Amino acid sequence: MPAYDHPDPATFELTSVLRALADPARLDIVRHLGRVGEANCATLVGTRPKSSMSHHFQVLRDSGVLRTRIEGVQHRNSLRREELDMRFPGLLAAILNAP
Repeated sequence: MPAYDHPDPATFELTSVLRALADPARLDIVRHLGRVGEANCATLVGTRPKSSMSHHFQVLRDSGVLRTRIEGVQHRNSLRREELDMRFPGLLAAILNAP
């Protein structure tokens, strides 16, 4: 199974990151990962349809928020905290700490 493409941090765009985080399902994923660090897709899907969740993961990856690595048959997701903090200092912390 091939690895996912992840954008270079120098190409992260604020509008893409904010657009990715504007969706409630994607924001839930990001907040969950902010608490646990890393999770497989099955843990993050919950009761949502897998097809729509695949789209949400793709949007988060394309914006630079999420990193997905393949481990056997599992897809492990984590936030790209360091890269986001270097590009947009304080943005992720503000989102994760918002009520």
